[in-house]
Amino acid sequence: MVNAQPEISAPQVRAARAWLGWSQEFLAKQAGVSKRAVVRAESGSSQPHKETAARLRTALEAAGLKFLFFKMRGTGIEVSDLDPKE
Repeated sequence: MVNAQPEISAPQVRAARAWLGWSQEFLAKQAGVSKRAVVRAESGSSQPHKETAARLRTALEAAGLKFLFFKMRGTGIEVSDLDPKE
């Protein structure tokens, strides 16, 4: 059986980036992906590659955010104790 991990949704990526006050360019740099990949991930018009989604999630979680899911669907974000403005 495959251990599937839920993928973050386009609204979650947009909300997380907005909460952090990051530009698309900055998120791309932090995640090690292209700005175009961020734009596509935020648009929701297509599902990002699994590696891209994982890199975005890792970068945003490292900044102190946690992603919330219900039945494998992204439902929101939660702020941890970290201050992203530091």
